[in-house]
Amino acid sequence: MAERVATRLFMAEPLGAGANLELADGPAHRLRTVLRLGPGAPVAAFNAADGEWLCRIAAIDRNRVVLATERRLRPAASEADLWLLFAPIKRARVDWLVEKATELGVAALLPVWTQRSQSERLNLDRLRAHAIAAAEQSERLSVPELHPLRPLVAVLADWPGARRLIVCDETGAGEPMAAAAARLSPGPLALLTGPEGGFTETELDSLNELTFVTRVGLGPRILRADTAALAALAVLQANAGDWAATPAR
Repeated sequence: MAERVATRLFMAEPLGAGANLELADGPAHRLRTVLRLGPGAPVAAFNAADGEWLCRIAAIDRNRVVLATERRLRPAASEADLWLLFAPIKRARVDWLVEKATELGVAALLPVWTQRSQSERLNLDRLRAHAIAAAEQSERLSVPELHPLRPLVAVLADWPGARRLIVCDETGAGEPMAAAAARLSPGPLALLTGPEGGFTETELDSLNELTFVTRVGLGPRILRADTAALAALAVLQANAGDWAATPAR
C-alpha cells in the first residue's frame, strides 16, 4: 500500500530522485501562507509521466519555496481514456463541472460551441486551475487536457473514428444510458452534452448520421447540462471505465 501524504501538488516539471523543485508563486503561497508548512514538511508532487513522489520542503521563506524529492510513492499508471465535450454554461456551473469531471477521471475537456450556446468566452486559465486543484484533491496522477472552445461541427469533422461518442439526448429518442453503457467495452470513449436549451433538431439529425455516435437518454427527468454530464460520466466509468480498479493507496 502506497504511503499517503496529505498535501499534493501537480508539477509539470520532470520528477526524479534528488531533484530540487522551486515552486511558482501560487503553490508557494499555498504551502507558506495557507497551510503554514515549514522546512522538512512532506509534500507529494505528481504528474502523469513520472507518477507521484515524496518531497520535503528544503527551503521556505517569503520569496521562495523549494522542494527536494526523495522517493517515488506511485509509478505512472494508465487512466480511463474518456473525453467530455460540453457546451459552455454559466461561470459558476462550468467551474463546478470542470472540477467534478476531473474527480470522475476525465482525460480531456473539450468545450464546444453549439447552435444554442449562449457564451462564446471561457477563461481557460481559471478552468485549468480548477482542474489542477481537483486532481490534487482526488489523488489522481494526471490533470485533464483542456482544449480551447471550438464549434461542434469542427470538432466532429476531425473526429478519430475509433473513439465512440455518447450523446446525451434530452428529446427521449436515445436508448437508456444504462443499457448503452453496459454494451461498451473499455477503450476510447467520449461524452457530449449540450447547452441549457439542448441541441437543435438539425444538430441531432447530423449527429444521428455519424457511425461513431450513440444517442442516449438520462431517465424521465430533464437535467441541467452540468448535472447531465456528471450523471452520464458516472454511468460510463462504472460500466466501461476505471471504477473497477483497486485504489493504489
